[in-house]
Amino acid sequence: MSARQSDGGHVALVGAGPGDPELLTLKALRALAAADVVLCDDLVSAPILDLVRRGAMRVRVGKRAGRHSASQEEINALMVRLARSGRRVVRLKAGDPSIFGRAGEEISALAAAQISFEIIPGVTTASALAAGLEVSLTQRAMARSVRFITAHGEEGGLPANLDWQGLCDPATTLIVYMSGRTGAEFARRLLAAGANGGTPVILARDVSRPTAEAVETTLEGLAAGAALTAGEGPVVTAIGTVFSSVKGAVRTGERQLTGSGSARVSASGMGSHGRT
Repeated sequence: MSARQSDGGHVALVGAGPGDPELLTLKALRALAAADVVLCDDLVSAPILDLVRRGAMRVRVGKRAGRHSASQEEINALMVRLARSGRRVVRLKAGDPSIFGRAGEEISALAAAQISFEIIPGVTTASALAAGLEVSLTQRAMARSVRFITAHGEEGGLPANLDWQGLCDPATTLIVYMSGRTGAEFARRLLAAGANGGTPVILARDVSRPTAEAVETTLEGLAAGAALTAGEGPVVTAIGTVFSSVKGAVRTGERQLTGSGSARVSASGMGSHGRT
């Protein structure tokens, strides 16, 4: 915790996890129960917002690709202003604040304003995906490392400075966040850099939620256009040999990505959708 001022104002950057409220940490739950104001992203699930203290002010500040939202500067200024007024502020983010959650900008703003703050980590989607698929992301003899990558650059497309050769390492599991619009291009760039086209791929949306959906395919299939059904939830693409053990399991419903209810699935990315 960073304690810099004594007027009672405090900000907690809280990870809400991927959506299933049972994956919320106890520390996050205590922060929600004590908050005066909650500034939440659009991707935070309704069941988690239901855990916010009754009487607390809730403010949606957006931060979703392709949609109008408050700018990062506006969010920073709002946090500082509320904390300086003595409020207990929770900045509630989907997943983990420190993984593609723009926590760095908010930490800098709070520190510069000498606002007391803390960071409460959350379960990132990659962990929930692995749990749902019953897979180890660093399976011995298959993967020596795991890399978290964003497929959404500042201009809306793929980031300009990705190390494509490094990403082709067959002993690395890739978890590609925010890949709903750029997944096919990501796969094509990997193939062009020498990646194995038969590498297993899982596309998933709304991991851990009742609306969870998944597709099994390969890197070549993804490059050719394998996709989830139309939807608005966050998409993550998982690439690597560790997912070879999943083959057929998502399609048959043996392994599901939802905390409750059923996952909608598609057979090997070929577009025949059903419910399990």
